[in-house]
Amino acid sequence: MNKLFLIFFSMVFLSQFTIAQTTFHVNKVIAHRGAWKTQGLPQNSLASLKEAVRLGCEGSEFDVWMTADEVLVVNHDHDFQGIDIETSTYEQLLTKKLPNGEKIPTLEEYLREGMKQSGTKLILEFKPSRISVERSERVGELSVKTVQKLGAEKWVDYITFSYEGGKKAIATDPKANVAYLSGDKTPAQLKEDGFFGFDYNIRVLRNKPEWIAQAQHLGLTTNAWTVNNEEDMKWLLELKVDFITTDEPEKLFEILSKQ
Repeated sequence: MNKLFLIFFSMVFLSQFTIAQTTFHVNKVIAHRGAWKTQGLPQNSLASLKEAVRLGCEGSEFDVWMTADEVLVVNHDHDFQGIDIETSTYEQLLTKKLPNGEKIPTLEEYLREGMKQSGTKLILEFKPSRISVERSERVGELSVKTVQKLGAEKWVDYITFSYEGGKKAIATDPKANVAYLSGDKTPAQLKEDGFFGFDYNIRVLRNKPEWIAQAQHLGLTTNAWTVNNEEDMKWLLELKVDFITTDEPEKLFEILSKQ
């Protein structure tokens, strides 16, 4: 009897877990470095991630660098409070704090926080190394392996300015959703190299709006960054882009509510 109960309980639990991983919001709103601006929160902090989740954003974008001792940390700039990340150890970074008192999050800590919910995707940008292309590839590889280690695949999509790092991430996990940021590749090139889509600056797409339709025809996703202007938001929505990355998620939600 106890054995039958355990089997039944396990089936119910696994079923609920699977459902939880497929209930992410679908509203195009990607909070850039988390939702930080309105509440004055530190960018890329756990607090800004929690605010993006609270708002119900489809995704919360964040940036990943690798320390000299190969710890992946979440921060936008190459330095953290004046300490260069790539040439410093993780312990050295712990001597500084974010303005709200948080320490610099490791990628593992950030992912674990994000996995506590199932509405907002985690948009992981791994930054190109300032040291070497090989190091960029290493960051891409380790980012994917960290996601795999935690079982966070369904939560995470990847973006990067490093074409080589992006291809390394795809090679590490062919099922990984990796979009390219630099704006210098056609949709056809991205498709050929196994990318999931593009995430291009709004200026690139204003100059080449035909790339949106071309990408859609190829089955690629389309995203634009960093879109804070209401006119740009409405233009992108008219062209039916998949995602819009913004520092102003509340503004985009307001526009969407009127459509």
